[in-house]
Amino acid sequence: MSSRLLKIGQDNLAEAIQEASKVILSGGIVALPTESFYGFAVHALNERAIERLFAVKQRQEDNPVLILIPSKDSLSRYVTEIPEKARKFVDRFWPGGLTLVFFAHPVLPRSLTAGTGKIGVRLSGHPVPGELARAVGAPITGTSANRSGQPSCSTAQEVMEAVGEDIDLIMDGGRTPGGKGSTVLDVTVDPPVVLRNGMVSSDQLNSFGSG
Repeated sequence: MSSRLLKIGQDNLAEAIQEASKVILSGGIVALPTESFYGFAVHALNERAIERLFAVKQRQEDNPVLILIPSKDSLSRYVTEIPEKARKFVDRFWPGGLTLVFFAHPVLPRSLTAGTGKIGVRLSGHPVPGELARAVGAPITGTSANRSGQPSCSTAQEVMEAVGEDIDLIMDGGRTPGGKGSTVLDVTVDPPVVLRNGMVSSDQLNSFGSG
């Protein structure tokens, strides 16, 4: 059975977000547009939903999954500490394309961290994942909407063809920009270390003393 396809625009965004939040809260998987490609969103505190996400992606258990939080203020609920330097990155680059890696709070399922004890966290600047996390009232996952090792998807139709039989809802927001994913910066060490280059350049990070 194919997943539902829900076209979204300014005229129905609020209603679409509410519909998608119900799917997330019931343990479902939603594909949605982001700043780069389409992503998979599940409730990041629901272990069964995360297990299902790993199965759909055919993702190895040693590969962690980042989370998208509802607001800057909610960060302290999901990490054990926020170094002063990390606060500066949050203030400068959130919402936006910078994922910060913190020590994970025990409230987060261990599967998200792949046993590392660390979690990648981002506040999305895209209206769909940002509003969806706020509607859910909890973090959602921010991993790409594809099978592991397969190309990222830039359209809802590509998502449907790749995984449409295995997920619950695809939010069709048109073609996404593609390009680079978020930059990943580990702030559990000093100086912070770039784990993946992406939307935020090294020059921008270095101006804040990341390396």
